[in-house]
Amino acid sequence: MIMKKIDISANISGIQLPLCMMNASGVLCSTDQELSNLLNSSSGGVVTKSCTYKPRKGNVLPRYFEWNIGSINSMGLPNLGINFYLNFLERKNINKPIFLSISGLSSEENYFLIQKANQSSKVTAIELNLSCPNLLEKEDMLGYDFYKISSFIENIFKFNKKPLGIKLPPYFQDAHIKNIAFILNQFPIFFVTCINSLPNGLFIDTNKESVVIRPKKGFGGIGGSIIKPFALANIHKFYTYLRKDISIIGCGGISSGEDIFEHILCGASAVQIGTQFMKEGISVFERLKKELTFVLEKKNYSSINSFKGRLKNFQ
Repeated sequence: MIMKKIDISANISGIQLPLCMMNASGVLCSTDQELSNLLNSSSGGVVTKSCTYKPRKGNVLPRYFEWNIGSINSMGLPNLGINFYLNFLERKNINKPIFLSISGLSSEENYFLIQKANQSSKVTAIELNLSCPNLLEKEDMLGYDFYKISSFIENIFKFNKKPLGIKLPPYFQDAHIKNIAFILNQFPIFFVTCINSLPNGLFIDTNKESVVIRPKKGFGGIGGSIIKPFALANIHKFYTYLRKDISIIGCGGISSGEDIFEHILCGASAVQIGTQFMKEGISVFERLKKELTFVLEKKNYSSINSFKGRLKNFQ
């Protein structure tokens, strides 16, 4: 019996990934060693740590905690600055797409960072992070400000020539997803990544009767398996409302091949792994690759395009 070859590569608006999964920005992608590990792994692409103009130490420790079904963090964008990431890429032989994640602390800083990214031939695409919930300097995420976001993106496309995607926060109302999709549909955006961690969560150590992270009095972004239903809902809604040439990168709650299958069934073209990558390390991509292939074999699908976005309503 000849086994049918299963194709689990991905296409993100023309950007070809050998495997439909990669790391989520923020997790084990900050340093030379971490990025080198990703380049040498079976991950389909590499997403850098969200960078700012100058290096940042981030928030005080402890700022990350995980439990069996989730994680909480208030990292505060620790990163080595955009020059480090661009210089790292210049020194390396690149064998897969590179997504430079950018998260300036102001609109002006974001414009500057995007201009710098445009000068690098090693950057395949820019992932503009409009959804970091853990900064102490600013309380409002641009991803929730529908008035500002439109003119902000319009200004970017006056000079940006690189493929650009937007990392979005979670939305909890259909009207909000419809509104943001309406705005994004007006621009030549390549992809959206959804969702970032759920903001303003709290986890308590009952023995100590205390919060578990120090910044922001214990409040932080929630990730891990516990947020998967919100990720799937956002992906499916955006798949409904976005132009079909805007790809969706699903992120949130992935720890198995079956989880990836669900993200793609809801409309994702590829996925990012965050909390589970933090728990398991670089071997997570090889394990998930095997598990996803097994799911497709069992269901007799030959590629992810065979079922992408084909979630059925209740019969």
